[in-house]
Amino acid sequence: MSRADLEKQPYDVAGMFDSIAKRYDLMNDVAALGQVRMWREAMVEALDVRDGGTVLDLAAGTGTSSAAIARTGARVVAADFSLGMMTEGRRRGAPVPFVGADAQHLPFADDSFDAAVISFGLRNVQHPRQALDEMARVVKPGGRVVVCEFSTPSSPVFRTVYQRYLLRALPAVARRVATSAEAYDYLAESILEWPDQEALRGWFLEAGLDRAQFRNLTGGIVALHRGVVPHI
Repeated sequence: MSRADLEKQPYDVAGMFDSIAKRYDLMNDVAALGQVRMWREAMVEALDVRDGGTVLDLAAGTGTSSAAIARTGARVVAADFSLGMMTEGRRRGAPVPFVGADAQHLPFADDSFDAAVISFGLRNVQHPRQALDEMARVVKPGGRVVVCEFSTPSSPVFRTVYQRYLLRALPAVARRVATSAEAYDYLAESILEWPDQEALRGWFLEAGLDRAQFRNLTGGIVALHRGVVPHI
């Protein structure tokens, strides 16, 4: 099911993630050709949070990214809308508190965090620009909002190969290592339909974030966007 389908009719995205929670991280590693750890390190660096700083990790899943942020000395809250993902994260012993949360209506007060990040989850939000607004709301003035997300490869040749890989290979691989190939049909399509780097940067500016910029990773397969909440 594509993003267009998602916006036209109700779709249990949370249930989809519940169904793949136990093997989600493995499938991510396969789909990302082993680049996930490098991308995660770049994301942590982009947060630039000092020891003791507070970070909201939105769409945190099983808490793998939250644990990486916590290793810097930051205090991390892992938020997700999938009970299955959070349950799996707790089972694995992720060293962070988990909070059930809708990215479009965060249950946190204004200016609650020094930074907020969402990794590979913004494209799964029904109204992603609303989620960006919410992230900016809960971050203190001067704090960072970071999005690490699949994007558009900069090379036309590489882009063609990549898109064919996603369309044809990801669901096939999912049938071997995951329990729900249909979920990965949706995930592959959501990646292909996602806006490119400049369009997402425009969303950051529309959310009122200053110094909006992005950095391509692995030739643009992933883009790391960052903006700063302005001082009023």
